[in-house]
Amino acid sequence: MSTVAPPAPDRPVLVLDADQPSALAIVRALADRGVNLQVAASGPERPLASFSRHARSCLTYPSPLIEEAAFIDWMLAYLRQNPDTLVIPVTERCVVPLLRNRDRFDARSLAMAPSTALEQALDKDRTLQLASSLGIPVPRSITVTSTDELAAAAADLGFPVVVKPARSVGQNAGQRVQLTVSYAHDATDLAAQARHALRYGPVILQEYFRGDGVGIELIADCGEVRYTFQHRRLHEVPLTGGGSSLRVSEAVVPALAQAAEQLMRAMGWHGVAMVEFKYAPATGEFRLMEINGRFWGSLPLAIAAGANFPAMLYSLMTTGDVGTHASARLGVVCRQLARDIDWLEHVLRRAAPPQLVQLPTGADVLRDSLLVFSRRHHFDVQSWRDPRPGLVDLWRIGRKQWMRVAGLLVQRRRLRAAWLAGQSSGAGRQALKAASRVLFLCYGNINRSALAQAYAQSRYAGRFTYVSAGFHQPGGRPADPVMVDVAGKHGVALTGWQSRTVDERMVAEADVIFVMELAHIDTLEQAHPGAGVKCHLLGAGDAPGAGAVEVADPHGRHRQAYETAYRRITAAVDAWFGPASHAGRT
Repeated sequence: MSTVAPPAPDRPVLVLDADQPSALAIVRALADRGVNLQVAASGPERPLASFSRHARSCLTYPSPLIEEAAFIDWMLAYLRQNPDTLVIPVTERCVVPLLRNRDRFDARSLAMAPSTALEQALDKDRTLQLASSLGIPVPRSITVTSTDELAAAAADLGFPVVVKPARSVGQNAGQRVQLTVSYAHDATDLAAQARHALRYGPVILQEYFRGDGVGIELIADCGEVRYTFQHRRLHEVPLTGGGSSLRVSEAVVPALAQAAEQLMRAMGWHGVAMVEFKYAPATGEFRLMEINGRFWGSLPLAIAAGANFPAMLYSLMTTGDVGTHASARLGVVCRQLARDIDWLEHVLRRAAPPQLVQLPTGADVLRDSLLVFSRRHHFDVQSWRDPRPGLVDLWRIGRKQWMRVAGLLVQRRRLRAAWLAGQSSGAGRQALKAASRVLFLCYGNINRSALAQAYAQSRYAGRFTYVSAGFHQPGGRPADPVMVDVAGKHGVALTGWQSRTVDERMVAEADVIFVMELAHIDTLEQAHPGAGVKCHLLGAGDAPGAGAVEVADPHGRHRQAYETAYRRITAAVDAWFGPASHAGRT
């Protein structure tokens, strides 16, 4: 079938969430239509999509998770100055606040599905209820609102249990966080993982259905699906199920497409969506997982295969017609390099419970690695036609790896260790006497500082406000699944964790900053001159000697390293904030 698309009006586009590879994919796809493009993001680091030769400029907006009102004011001011612009939000970080304030915007300005339909897609419980009413298979599910209901639900469903927050973005006392799906293997796991998510609303407990992760990606016009595309996840991070780092285009399974069409028609969907299923090819059985009511993370694959969803959406929003488009090519594979390196680390350290995941063999890893030499292989970010984002991505990957290695090689840390052990222990205790806000800091905020904050809040809430962050950009990453498991077995919940990147405001508001390594002090001082005077080594609180003042990063190592880090961090927190530490305070 030949491609026939309506002529593109001269309407500019602002792509939000420009730190995401999918935002970069939108920019590249719309550039082929001659669209005038701007990108925008929050955060201190220049976003990936801004390096594209197609992005006319890059703007910075307040964090929609932390400063929703300021973000909405920024958007309204931008659209007053640029009233013809079409705004495309890419993640729920922006979709949710825009949806809540939609009545303040011109209906033509936001490339989002109708509010009623979008609200239903964002609420997983309502989505599953709708699917069930349409006869679409869904996992057996029980919604709980308190920990008192967990035991009865688990007895009904059996283990393992999928722990799924009812909404991906939760809110509690004005705080909004991105929540993630997790898995519980026993009652202890379930209590630890559900406790955090329940702070932000109901939690759906589901039976675990074993199958491939398959997405039906589509665009609908007033409830009628106009184009469909299917992909299957080959690599997922974490290994138990999550965002894909390697995926393949394949023929659309009619039963899955029919289920997706039923949902879109019932919801009156208008725009793009990805309907996610678990599918067992051997039996043909499937279960609906959720509906992503915005552009999805694997979008670069669809575009590489010839399914230009951004161009279709642009046509729908500007002319009212999707146009006619050729079917996508089958067998195309696409890889997000940075995430796939994380996938490889998880495989090498076997970071997945055997009850849920059959780990790939060395032959499997080699086969998938050799796909890079295939003509049907593409990268999410790296592209010869638009090379700068790919080069920046490679540089950031290299920087991340170097920082991890360099932390083990810098010998001068040991020369200063004895002095800093005494300085941190004595001066740190003095600083805590007048402190009210404590910041825990490490590199990634998915292991050490995350655990320190969660443990301190659970054991010593009251006198101090505890926050944590890391140097890794961007934020919003879940906690390391091995640490989630280790901490959960001790009753400390890290499920639903979202990492944060340290910024000037955090540093300014903190009275005391606890770091894990000496190198962290130097890194912080370089980015925020003068901040070093607030820094103290967390491990100095109970260090048995000068050589033990640092807490090593367990990421990517064997499970025993995580157990050691857990014991080390919790003991240090006890030493700083426990009852014995208050002796002599005024």
